[in-house]
Amino acid sequence: MSGSNSRKPPHSDLPLFAQNDAVAAKAPTAPPRHMTVSELTAKIRGVLEPSFTSVWVKGEVSNYRPAASGHAYFSLKDENATISAAIFGWASRARSSRNSFELKDGLQVLCRGKLSVFPPRGSYQLTVDQVEPLGAGALQLAFEQLKARLAAEGLFDQSRKRTLPMFPRRIAVVTSPSGAAIRDMLNILARRAPQVAVVIIPAIVQGDSAPAQIVRGIEIANRHEMGDLLVLARGGGSMEDLSCFNDERLARVIAASRLPVVSAVGHEIDFTISDFVSDLRAPTPSAAAEIVTGSWVDATRRLTDAKARLIGAVQRDLSTKKQLLAHISARVVSPRDRLREQSQRVDDLSLRLERAMRLRVERGKSLLAQVSGRLDALSPLKVLERGYSIVRDLEGEGHVLKSAADVRSGQRLAIRFYDGEKTVQAI
Repeated sequence: MSGSNSRKPPHSDLPLFAQNDAVAAKAPTAPPRHMTVSELTAKIRGVLEPSFTSVWVKGEVSNYRPAASGHAYFSLKDENATISAAIFGWASRARSSRNSFELKDGLQVLCRGKLSVFPPRGSYQLTVDQVEPLGAGALQLAFEQLKARLAAEGLFDQSRKRTLPMFPRRIAVVTSPSGAAIRDMLNILARRAPQVAVVIIPAIVQGDSAPAQIVRGIEIANRHEMGDLLVLARGGGSMEDLSCFNDERLARVIAASRLPVVSAVGHEIDFTISDFVSDLRAPTPSAAAEIVTGSWVDATRRLTDAKARLIGAVQRDLSTKKQLLAHISARVVSPRDRLREQSQRVDDLSLRLERAMRLRVERGKSLLAQVSGRLDALSPLKVLERGYSIVRDLEGEGHVLKSAADVRSGQRLAIRFYDGEKTVQAI
């Protein structure tokens, strides 16, 4: 059919979806509503951060990366998930706190912090403000980590430890002057070795400021040579109370001390880093006082015993001498008789000496005559007396001529006879 109603519309022979696309291409449309990446990140940040301002998260540390800025970055993970984490100012925090421990991969920790979004990477992370190790307490873990690190450096090696002086004349003690430990030490020192002087260097031995004061005391004692040895003393207490003696700087100052150091901290069951790095560990402050005066006590005891033995020996010797004197007095001989006896002995010895010397001279003369006879028989002059002579070449090196074939005509010769020598010329 023909007519306006029978005319085919444009693209009537195209599939329906192609017709729709063609129509859509011709019709203008408004762009979809959108956000920039920064806007989307800001919205996510606005939702996440207010909702997680303080959360506790347990996990295993992995990919630990300390930065030069002092911050630390790592991941917390469990068997199903991983989250990034950051601790800002971790290095300075670790230096300022004795309770700090070393983060490392594989450590199980409990972290408190807040979620934050890091726009440059479009990622979220846990910003940690508190971290605690799981299993061991923070103090114990920090102690074990510092102990292992210093041991690896050789600060605990037995080879670097010095022997304490046997007879110290002056002992410097870094401790609290009001504590019970120094009172016990002074009582023991006064009883065992009153001649030993004690110099007390005051220091706080508990709390955050204690390490710095103990370090200062050690440095002062070394600088002014305030003793022949140095004792660090403190009574017993909890691990928190004794933690000032687990300070790394204190350990290094002890290791560098010119004076031998005795660590007398806590009770016998307590151990601190200062015990391991010192030249000697004493179980208690009282034990330290006994140890450093041990040689004095032994010497005093030996001197007392020697005095008693000497007095006994002198008394026994005097008694023996008295008995001997009485015995000799009963058997005394006149000095004149003893002198005559000795004079006769001298005469006898002189006579024996004279006979021995005469015999020795005669034997020497006989031996000399025998030797002279042998030498005379072997003398070349004796051979020459029997008509023999010796001919030497005067033109050469004076060699003795042993054959007539060695003589040349006109050769100057020296002929040795028993009574002299003549020079001739061969024909």
